[in-house]
Amino acid sequence: MATANSARERILDRIRKAEVPVDPAIDSAKIGLEQIYAPIDDPLQRFLLECAANLIEVKVTEDQRGSLHAFAELLSAVPMGSLYVQDDPMLRHFTDAYVGREVMWSTAGRTPEDCQASITLCEGLVAQTGSILSSSRCGGRGGSIVPPTHIVYATSDQIMPDITLALQTAMQSNLIEASYFGLISGSSRTADIEKILVQGAHGPIKVAIVLEMRS
Repeated sequence: MATANSARERILDRIRKAEVPVDPAIDSAKIGLEQIYAPIDDPLQRFLLECAANLIEVKVTEDQRGSLHAFAELLSAVPMGSLYVQDDPMLRHFTDAYVGREVMWSTAGRTPEDCQASITLCEGLVAQTGSILSSSRCGGRGGSIVPPTHIVYATSDQIMPDITLALQTAMQSNLIEASYFGLISGSSRTADIEKILVQGAHGPIKVAIVLEMRS
């Protein structure tokens, strides 16, 4: 028979009865991340700097031809094996980059565990943290988690200055209705053991972005 923890109950009772003083001059609803981070004058430059810090490789291209070559270059460093690609007209446009590899399109099923890389789109890019805003609409959740390499195709007009705006945009585009959405800030990694950085702890070892410039 379980006995009551009287000390615990006394502490919880004091917490419940506590009155936390509130400064009426502070409207918590209006406090955003923009008051924590410095203003961003150049979102593109800030995004590239943050990506470098997050160990995300970014290949900036001028047009679709350049993006095709960027995909081919990134895939040349990926071990031979199948690719999982979001079934989107634009990514189908880059099929020349996938020559010699078996391609599974996202409309054919879930991400296979033995695929070597995935190629997906994104919902947006966050300059403030060098993050990729992804959702289940971007080839399914497994596309950004299962393969050891995740390559994202994005355009410069998708760069948003901060997380607040990114989340507002997500809400306006009904992204909240997706089964999953989140921010990806680099490869999966940990330094729990003797502070030695290990990538690919519970997800991709490498995250890369093909960033096509748009005027």
